[in-house]
Order: sequence, then structure tokens, then C-alpha cells
Amino acid sequence: MTSHAQRLITALVLAPLLVWVILAGGWWLFGAALLASCVGLWEYYSLFWPGLNGLGKKVIGLALAGLFFYAAKTENPHLIIAVLVFSFWSANLFFLYCYSRRPGETFYANPAILVSGLLYLPFVLQFPLFFSPQEIFLVFLATIASDAGGFYAGRAVGRHKIWPAISPNKTWEGSFGGLVACVVVCTAFGLVFGSAGALAFALLGVALNVADQLGDFFESGLKRRLNVKDSGTILPGHGGLLDRIDGLLLVIPVYAAARQLHPFFTP
Repeated sequence: MTSHAQRLITALVLAPLLVWVILAGGWWLFGAALLASCVGLWEYYSLFWPGLNGLGKKVIGLALAGLFFYAAKTENPHLIIAVLVFSFWSANLFFLYCYSRRPGETFYANPAILVSGLLYLPFVLQFPLFFSPQEIFLVFLATIASDAGGFYAGRAVGRHKIWPAISPNKTWEGSFGGLVACVVVCTAFGLVFGSAGALAFALLGVALNVADQLGDFFESGLKRRLNVKDSGTILPGHGGLLDRIDGLLLVIPVYAAARQLHPFFTP
């Protein structure tokens, strides 16, 4: 079976489950977001600390991810900020402990990786807990349209590379195809379910597509720097969970900011 066929089968299997979780909301959505954060966080840390390397740091990171989600569930922004600061100092203290035992093998980059993973995944994936189901569907559809449109347009007519040093397969033609697909999907979805005008949703589609592409470039560059092909193997045809949601991890905060500037859905 080809990798492309595996991608399609995986997507078809996961899509109904994702729709059910979004519509169920509540603790189901909370649990799914927390699980995705932990799996993605483990994959992110494993890029830097493969196998059992850095096991203690990975466990601390997962525990702090749970603390992030607990803070989000309380809907207390001050507690979320406090957890972020606590995470930073937990990493610093862990650095001191490791340095006192193995000064020649301890680098401050490790605490930075620990905290960056928390900002990259659990801090972002707690945002959908405050979105309506329509908003969650929108960010997922924008990401899917961007990825699928870019993939198929690139395969069909892609010739000119965008950033070969970062992602050798990405082309300007594919990028434009993803942009068009995202704008069309966002506008159509907005006209059916939203309360803003077509122009607002079209501009939102542009912003979300740019976010998706930048998120994808970031993970691609990170993997190339670390000489890793995929972040994991949990999703057949896709690689790791992080490989599948790399664009989504920037789409979500961009939408969270956009909804503060302009209402797209009736509360």
C-alpha cells in the first residue's frame, strides 16, 4: 500500500472520531486535547532526546502539560500565567540539579527545550477549550484545506521551490493552491455557519493559510536540523501526530487572536 493511500485511510478513520469529540465537547474535548498535547509533546521532546534519553525531562514536561490544562479548565488567566512561570522555574531548577551532578554534560539548552515544548503544544491546544464547535471545525477545516490544496496543487503543477533549504518539496504553485483552497473553505463555511461577511472570512482564510504554512515550515526545518524524517510513527502515512498538526499549532493561536479583533460567529 502506498504512503498516500495510508494517509487517506488514516484520515477517513480519524475524521468521524474527531467530529464526535468536537460535538460532544466538555470532558471529551478536554481529554482529547490533553491526550494530543501529551503525545505531541513526547514526540517534540524525542526529536531532541531520542529513546530513553532525557526521560526525566520528558516526564516533567508531561506533568506540566497536565498542569496547563488544569489551569485552563479553571478559566483563570492569572493561574495560566502562573503555571507558565512555574514551568520556567521548574526547568531552571532541573538544570541546577543536573549541573550539580554532571557539569560537563549539562547544557542550559535543555530547560529551554522543555519550556518551548510547553508553549508549542499544551499552551496552544488549550485554546479550543474556549471555542464553539463551529470555531473548532473552522480551524480544522482551514488546516485540512491548506494542506490538501497545497499537496495536490504541488503534485499537479508544482515547479518553483519556495524554500528548498527548509522544505525541498514545497512549491509556490502548491502554496497558492493551498491558499485558494483555504480561502474558499473558510468563506463557504462562514457564509453557512458564521455571522460575519464573506470578505471577513476570506481575509481570515488568508491569515489561517499563512499560519498553516509557517507552522509546517517550522517543523520541517526543525526535523532537517535534527536529521529526523518524521516526528513519530503513530499515524500510518502521516508519521507522528506532530507531523499532522504542525500547521494547526499556529492556526489555532492566529484564529484566537483574530476572534478578539472581529466576531466571526454569534456567541
